[in-house]
Amino acid sequence: MNISPTTHALNLINTAQHKASEATQTIASMPMKANEVGSTNYQSTDLIKPIISLKETELETAAATKIITHDKKMLGSLLDIKA
Repeated sequence: MNISPTTHALNLINTAQHKASEATQTIASMPMKANEVGSTNYQSTDLIKPIISLKETELETAAATKIITHDKKMLGSLLDIKA
């Protein structure tokens, strides 16, 4: 079984997409109260984990696209050498 860097990168993108979907669902399902931000009962810690998860997915997707870009460049260089 041949596993290329592109395959690994696409799996990383799919995982990141799933993680982002879960984080956005968590944020969207949080209950909203009247004047929640200005009230003394507001806890910003409820948003920290989903927001960090979204930032992680951004970084994972950027890394995966760099892997794909460099894999394509490497393939192009190999084809130039053999030509």
